[in-house]
Amino acid sequence: MNKKLLIALLPLLALVWGCEKEIMKYEGNEGVYFAVQHGQPALSINSWPYQPYSNVEFARLSQDEVSFPVKVMITGPVKDYDRNFRVEVNPDSTTAILGVHYLAFPELWTIPANAVSTTIQIRLKRSPDLQNVEMKLGLRLVATEHFALSFPEWDAIPSLTGGTVVPEFDASLHTLRINDIMVKPAVWLGSLQPVNKESGLMGVFTRRKMEFLTQYLGLKYEDFASEATMPMARSILVGSDAAAILIERYNAKNPVLEDDGRLMFIGSVPWTSYIGVPYVPAP
Repeated sequence: MNKKLLIALLPLLALVWGCEKEIMKYEGNEGVYFAVQHGQPALSINSWPYQPYSNVEFARLSQDEVSFPVKVMITGPVKDYDRNFRVEVNPDSTTAILGVHYLAFPELWTIPANAVSTTIQIRLKRSPDLQNVEMKLGLRLVATEHFALSFPEWDAIPSLTGGTVVPEFDASLHTLRINDIMVKPAVWLGSLQPVNKESGLMGVFTRRKMEFLTQYLGLKYEDFASEATMPMARSILVGSDAAAILIERYNAKNPVLEDDGRLMFIGSVPWTSYIGVPYVPAP
Protein backbone atom coordinates (compact mmCIF):
# COMPACT_ATOMS: atom_id res chain seq x y z
CA MET A 1 0.00 0.00 0.00
CA ASN A 2 1.15 3.52 -0.87
CA LYS A 3 2.58 5.23 2.22
CA LYS A 4 0.61 8.44 1.59
CA LEU A 5 -2.61 6.46 1.17
CA LEU A 6 -1.95 4.60 4.44
CA ILE A 7 -1.47 7.88 6.29
CA ALA A 8 -4.71 9.20 4.82
CA LEU A 9 -6.60 6.11 5.96
CA LEU A 10 -5.33 6.17 9.59
CA PRO A 11 -8.18 8.36 10.93
CA LEU A 12 -10.74 6.03 9.31
CA LEU A 13 -9.03 2.92 10.69
CA ALA A 14 -8.93 4.47 14.15
CA LEU A 15 -12.65 5.21 13.94
CA VAL A 16 -13.46 1.64 12.92
CA TRP A 17 -11.24 0.23 15.70
CA GLY A 18 -12.89 2.51 18.26
CA CYS A 19 -16.35 1.33 17.23
CA GLU A 20 -15.28 -2.31 17.55
CA LYS A 21 -13.93 -1.66 21.02
CA GLU A 22 -17.18 -0.04 22.10
CA ILE A 23 -19.33 -3.01 21.07
CA MET A 24 -17.02 -5.68 22.52
CA LYS A 25 -18.63 -7.48 25.47
CA TYR A 26 -17.03 -9.48 28.28
CA GLU A 27 -17.77 -13.13 27.51
CA GLY A 28 -16.38 -14.75 30.65
CA ASN A 29 -18.12 -15.72 33.86
CA GLU A 30 -19.20 -12.90 36.18
CA GLY A 31 -18.60 -14.66 39.45
CA VAL A 32 -17.02 -14.70 42.90
CA TYR A 33 -14.36 -16.84 44.54
CA PHE A 34 -12.43 -17.03 47.80
CA ALA A 35 -9.09 -15.33 47.15
CA VAL A 36 -7.19 -16.25 50.31
CA GLN A 37 -3.40 -16.37 50.10
CA HIS A 38 -0.86 -17.34 52.71
CA GLY A 39 2.71 -18.55 52.56
CA GLN A 40 6.21 -18.01 53.90
CA PRO A 41 6.33 -14.83 56.03
CA ALA A 42 9.80 -13.96 54.72
CA LEU A 43 8.51 -13.75 51.14
CA SER A 44 6.28 -11.19 49.48
CA ILE A 45 2.54 -11.80 49.54
CA ASN A 46 2.73 -11.51 45.74
CA SER A 47 4.39 -14.95 45.70
CA TRP A 48 1.97 -16.63 48.09
CA PRO A 49 -0.28 -19.31 46.56
CA TYR A 50 -4.06 -19.30 46.92
CA GLN A 51 -5.37 -21.62 49.62
CA PRO A 52 -8.57 -23.55 50.36
CA TYR A 53 -8.10 -23.15 54.13
CA SER A 54 -6.85 -20.76 56.82
CA ASN A 55 -5.38 -21.66 60.21
CA VAL A 56 -6.75 -19.69 63.14
CA GLU A 57 -4.44 -20.33 66.11
CA PHE A 58 -5.67 -18.73 69.30
CA ALA A 59 -2.39 -19.67 71.00
CA ARG A 60 -0.77 -16.97 68.87
CA LEU A 61 -3.49 -14.42 69.58
CA SER A 62 -4.03 -12.33 72.69
CA GLN A 63 -7.82 -12.26 72.40
CA ASP A 64 -10.61 -14.64 73.33
CA GLU A 65 -12.69 -13.50 70.36
CA VAL A 66 -11.38 -12.39 66.98
CA SER A 67 -12.78 -11.07 63.74
CA PHE A 68 -11.10 -13.18 61.06
CA PRO A 69 -10.85 -11.69 57.54
CA VAL A 70 -11.61 -13.76 54.44
CA LYS A 71 -11.03 -12.14 51.04
CA VAL A 72 -13.51 -12.58 48.19
CA MET A 73 -12.77 -11.45 44.61
CA ILE A 74 -14.75 -11.25 41.41
CA THR A 75 -14.25 -12.22 37.80
CA GLY A 76 -15.82 -10.16 35.07
CA PRO A 77 -16.16 -6.43 34.54
CA VAL A 78 -16.21 -3.84 37.30
CA LYS A 79 -19.62 -2.22 37.69
CA ASP A 80 -20.54 1.25 38.94
CA TYR A 81 -23.09 -0.10 41.43
CA ASP A 82 -23.05 -2.40 44.44
CA ARG A 83 -23.56 -6.13 43.85
CA ASN A 84 -24.41 -8.82 46.37
CA PHE A 85 -23.00 -12.27 46.92
CA ARG A 86 -23.94 -14.91 49.46
CA VAL A 87 -21.87 -16.90 51.98
CA GLU A 88 -23.21 -19.83 53.99
CA VAL A 89 -21.84 -22.34 56.49
CA ASN A 90 -20.84 -25.50 54.66
CA PRO A 91 -22.12 -28.34 56.88
CA ASP A 92 -20.03 -30.91 54.99
CA SER A 93 -16.79 -29.43 56.35
CA THR A 94 -17.92 -27.93 59.67
CA THR A 95 -17.32 -29.34 63.14
CA ALA A 96 -17.34 -25.97 64.93
CA ILE A 97 -20.41 -25.20 67.04
CA LEU A 98 -22.40 -22.00 66.60
CA GLY A 99 -22.17 -19.84 69.71
CA VAL A 100 -19.22 -21.84 71.06
CA HIS A 101 -16.55 -21.55 68.36
CA TYR A 102 -18.08 -18.93 66.07
CA LEU A 103 -20.86 -16.37 65.97
CA ALA A 104 -23.63 -16.16 63.41
CA PHE A 105 -22.69 -13.99 60.43
CA PRO A 106 -24.71 -12.32 57.66
CA GLU A 107 -25.26 -14.46 54.60
CA LEU A 108 -25.51 -11.49 52.24
CA TRP A 109 -22.37 -9.44 51.52
CA THR A 110 -21.54 -6.71 49.02
CA ILE A 111 -18.96 -6.04 46.35
CA PRO A 112 -18.92 -2.23 46.38
CA ALA A 113 -19.30 -0.21 43.21
CA ASN A 114 -16.07 0.02 41.16
CA ALA A 115 -14.40 -2.67 43.32
CA VAL A 116 -12.98 -6.07 42.41
CA SER A 117 -12.88 -7.51 45.92
CA THR A 118 -14.07 -7.23 49.49
CA THR A 119 -13.23 -8.84 52.82
CA ILE A 120 -15.83 -10.58 54.95
CA GLN A 121 -15.30 -10.81 58.70
CA ILE A 122 -16.08 -14.00 60.64
CA ARG A 123 -16.22 -13.78 64.45
CA LEU A 124 -14.44 -16.72 66.11
CA LYS A 125 -14.27 -17.61 69.80
CA ARG A 126 -11.70 -19.29 72.01
CA SER A 127 -13.13 -22.19 74.01
CA PRO A 128 -11.44 -24.68 76.38
CA ASP A 129 -11.88 -27.67 74.05
CA LEU A 130 -9.74 -25.96 71.40
CA GLN A 131 -6.68 -26.67 73.57
CA ASN A 132 -7.03 -30.34 72.68
CA VAL A 133 -8.83 -30.56 69.36
CA GLU A 134 -9.07 -28.56 66.14
CA MET A 135 -12.51 -27.43 64.99
CA LYS A 136 -13.41 -26.52 61.42
CA LEU A 137 -15.77 -23.90 60.07
CA GLY A 138 -16.52 -24.44 56.38
CA LEU A 139 -17.68 -21.50 54.26
CA ARG A 140 -19.26 -21.73 50.85
CA LEU A 141 -20.22 -19.14 48.27
CA VAL A 142 -23.71 -19.36 46.81
CA ALA A 143 -24.68 -18.00 43.40
CA THR A 144 -26.89 -14.89 43.28
CA GLU A 145 -28.53 -12.81 40.58
CA HIS A 146 -25.29 -10.82 40.33
CA PHE A 147 -22.65 -13.54 40.56
CA ALA A 148 -22.10 -17.15 39.62
CA LEU A 149 -19.26 -19.24 41.09
CA SER A 150 -16.03 -18.43 39.29
CA PHE A 151 -13.72 -21.36 39.95
CA PRO A 152 -15.34 -24.62 41.16
CA GLU A 153 -12.13 -26.19 39.84
CA TRP A 154 -9.18 -23.97 40.74
CA ASP A 155 -5.77 -24.90 39.35
CA ALA A 156 -2.70 -23.54 41.15
CA ILE A 157 -0.94 -20.62 39.48
CA PRO A 158 2.58 -21.91 38.58
CA SER A 159 4.35 -18.67 39.46
CA LEU A 160 3.01 -18.60 43.03
CA THR A 161 5.32 -20.90 44.96
CA GLY A 162 6.00 -18.89 48.12
CA GLY A 163 4.28 -21.41 50.38
CA THR A 164 2.45 -24.72 50.43
CA VAL A 165 0.84 -25.19 47.02
CA VAL A 166 -2.49 -27.00 46.77
CA PRO A 167 -2.67 -28.08 43.11
CA GLU A 168 -6.46 -28.19 42.76
CA PHE A 169 -9.44 -27.19 44.90
CA ASP A 170 -12.89 -25.64 44.75
CA ALA A 171 -12.45 -21.87 45.17
CA SER A 172 -16.12 -21.47 46.11
CA LEU A 173 -15.27 -23.22 49.40
CA HIS A 174 -12.98 -22.14 52.23
CA THR A 175 -12.34 -23.77 55.61
CA LEU A 176 -11.23 -22.08 58.81
CA ARG A 177 -9.21 -24.47 61.00
CA ILE A 178 -9.61 -23.23 64.56
CA ASN A 179 -7.46 -24.36 67.48
CA ASP A 180 -5.79 -23.21 70.69
CA ILE A 181 -3.14 -25.94 70.73
CA MET A 182 0.33 -25.00 71.95
CA VAL A 183 3.27 -26.98 70.63
CA LYS A 184 6.91 -26.35 71.43
CA PRO A 185 7.85 -23.15 69.59
CA ALA A 186 10.78 -22.83 67.20
CA VAL A 187 13.03 -21.20 69.83
CA TRP A 188 12.95 -23.01 73.16
CA LEU A 189 16.23 -23.67 75.01
CA GLY A 190 15.21 -26.69 77.02
CA SER A 191 14.81 -30.43 76.71
CA LEU A 192 13.90 -33.68 78.41
CA GLN A 193 16.73 -35.93 79.56
CA PRO A 194 16.67 -39.65 80.44
CA VAL A 195 14.40 -40.63 83.36
CA ASN A 196 12.13 -37.70 82.37
CA LYS A 197 14.37 -35.05 83.88
CA GLU A 198 13.97 -31.45 82.71
CA SER A 199 17.14 -29.70 81.61
CA GLY A 200 18.45 -26.68 79.76
CA LEU A 201 17.60 -23.05 80.30
CA MET A 202 13.83 -23.39 79.96
CA GLY A 203 13.20 -27.06 80.69
CA VAL A 204 10.33 -28.83 78.93
CA PHE A 205 7.81 -26.64 77.13
CA THR A 206 4.33 -26.67 78.64
CA ARG A 207 1.26 -24.52 78.22
CA ARG A 208 1.32 -23.78 81.95
CA LYS A 209 4.87 -22.48 81.65
CA MET A 210 3.95 -20.26 78.71
CA GLU A 211 0.99 -18.86 80.65
CA PHE A 212 3.35 -18.13 83.56
CA LEU A 213 5.74 -16.22 81.28
CA THR A 214 2.82 -14.27 79.85
CA GLN A 215 1.39 -13.41 83.25
CA TYR A 216 4.61 -12.38 84.98
CA LEU A 217 6.89 -11.22 82.16
CA GLY A 218 4.43 -10.07 79.52
CA LEU A 219 5.74 -12.50 76.91
CA LYS A 220 3.68 -13.94 74.08
CA TYR A 221 3.78 -17.35 72.45
CA GLU A 222 4.79 -15.76 69.14
CA ASP A 223 7.85 -14.17 70.82
CA PHE A 224 9.43 -17.62 70.64
CA ALA A 225 8.70 -18.06 66.93
CA SER A 226 12.19 -17.13 65.70
CA GLU A 227 15.64 -16.00 66.79
CA ALA A 228 14.77 -12.55 65.49
CA THR A 229 12.23 -12.10 68.27
CA MET A 230 13.93 -14.33 70.82
CA PRO A 231 17.72 -14.14 70.42
CA MET A 232 19.99 -16.00 72.83
CA ALA A 233 20.59 -12.92 75.00
CA ARG A 234 16.87 -12.39 75.50
CA SER A 235 16.31 -16.08 76.31
CA ILE A 236 18.98 -15.89 79.01
CA LEU A 237 17.35 -12.77 80.47
CA VAL A 238 13.92 -14.41 80.42
CA GLY A 239 15.31 -17.47 82.20
CA SER A 240 16.96 -15.32 84.86
CA ASP A 241 13.86 -13.20 85.52
CA ALA A 242 11.55 -16.22 85.57
CA ALA A 243 13.82 -18.13 87.97
CA ALA A 244 13.84 -15.19 90.39
CA ILE A 245 10.03 -15.17 90.49
CA LEU A 246 9.80 -18.94 90.90
CA ILE A 247 12.30 -18.89 93.78
CA GLU A 248 10.45 -16.01 95.45
CA ARG A 249 7.15 -17.89 95.19
CA TYR A 250 8.78 -21.06 96.54
CA ASN A 251 10.27 -19.24 99.54
CA ALA A 252 6.86 -17.72 100.24
CA LYS A 253 5.47 -21.27 100.41
CA ASN A 254 3.32 -20.58 97.34
CA PRO A 255 5.25 -22.45 94.65
CA VAL A 256 4.29 -22.45 90.99
CA LEU A 257 3.37 -25.97 89.93
CA GLU A 258 2.90 -27.68 86.60
CA ASP A 259 -0.32 -29.53 85.83
CA ASP A 260 1.14 -32.80 87.17
CA GLY A 261 2.06 -31.12 90.48
CA ARG A 262 5.82 -30.84 89.96
CA LEU A 263 7.68 -27.59 90.62
CA MET A 264 8.01 -25.41 87.54
CA PHE A 265 11.53 -25.50 86.16
CA ILE A 266 13.06 -22.46 84.42
CA GLY A 267 16.53 -20.97 84.50
CA SER A 268 18.69 -21.37 87.60
CA VAL A 269 16.09 -22.68 90.04
CA PRO A 270 17.81 -24.81 92.73
CA TRP A 271 15.55 -27.84 92.38
CA THR A 272 15.35 -30.78 89.99
CA SER A 273 12.16 -31.49 88.09
CA TYR A 274 10.96 -34.87 86.83
CA ILE A 275 7.89 -35.23 84.61
CA GLY A 276 5.08 -36.88 86.52
CA VAL A 277 6.70 -36.58 89.95
CA PRO A 278 4.70 -34.08 92.06
CA TYR A 279 6.25 -31.73 94.57
CA VAL A 280 5.86 -32.77 98.20
CA PRO A 281 6.29 -29.89 100.67
CA ALA A 282 8.60 -30.46 103.60
CA PRO A 283 6.70 -31.23 106.82
